[in-house]
Amino acid sequence: MKEYTLLAAGSLVLVFLADRLTQVRLLKKKLFYFFLLVILGFKFLVNGYLTGEGIVLYNRSFFLGARAGSIPLEDFIFGFSMVSLAVIFWEFFKGRKR
Repeated sequence: MKEYTLLAAGSLVLVFLADRLTQVRLLKKKLFYFFLLVILGFKFLVNGYLTGEGIVLYNRSFFLGARAGSIPLEDFIFGFSMVSLAVIFWEFFKGRKR
């Protein structure tokens, strides 16, 4: 079973649900995608080094096997989910405080 892939897909669903339920609408803001590109650049540097040098290894039975360079596709999904959920909840609770 591809647990890593299932967890990555689940985290992506959580992002869309959280954005919709909190009504933050982060995924509709252009500035968010600009900063996501900046984060993506650092992901290629750090994660590319870790996976390319063999410091971090992935068992093929747990993920799809699709990679960008040496980085599994699921890592990008998790990175997007972590950043998105953090910003969505930050904006949501910041708005509630006012």
